Amino acid sequence: MNKYKLVMFDMDGTLLNGKGIFVIAEKLGFYDELLSYFKNKKEMPFYKKSIEIAKLCKGFRKDEFLSIFHNVPLQDNVENIIKNLKKKDIKIAIATDSYMFLAEDLKNRLKIDFAFANNLLTNNGTITGDIQISNKNLISDITGNIYSICKEQTLTNLCKKLGISVNESIAVGDGIVDIGMIKKAGIGIAFNASDKVNEYADVVTKDLNVILDYI
Repeated sequence: MNKYKLVMFDMDGTLLNGKGIFVIAEKLGFYDELLSYFKNKKEMPFYKKSIEIAKLCKGFRKDEFLSIFHNVPLQDNVENIIKNLKKKDIKIAIATDSYMFLAEDLKNRLKIDFAFANNLLTNNGTITGDIQISNKNLISDITGNIYSICKEQTLTNLCKKLGISVNESIAVGDGIVDIGMIKKAGIGIAFNASDKVNEYADVVTKDLNVILDYI
């Protein structure tokens, strides 16, 4: 019997070899404005950045976003890893501070079981610039930061839904928003991550295939 019953992945920079919203912003001409939220507004709470960044998307078509998103390549070996996890009947989830319609698209392409993300609102297929963040109760993670999605809480809630312990889960991510789930999971894997993220991980790697060593 498998010790681990669930693997929760970050999306951008983890399953994907790139960050979807940055690729989209570059193609559609709002890359510099997007970048400014990370370079010049460091004091703004993370969840508020997500709300402000959503406004940059106003007026674009959802289909435009999806068309560009489809061209963001997967990380090496992702499809094989997903296939092997499914063979072992291990549930698979995406948790991302990106948008649900993008996460759902990747979920469907890879036949992943669950996706958790923010809801970027649309009207007749046009993005309104409004967002419903996943972290409605503004729960902080282990670092004390409040993100638009609390991945620590998302992992806990999904484990409860599946009737498993968080110790039976694996979490994989690359960014500071992933620290909560990396620390919470039975095994936390930092993939191509910064030193700050690596500090909280059980496993530090540049090869996603390491996941298969634990199943």
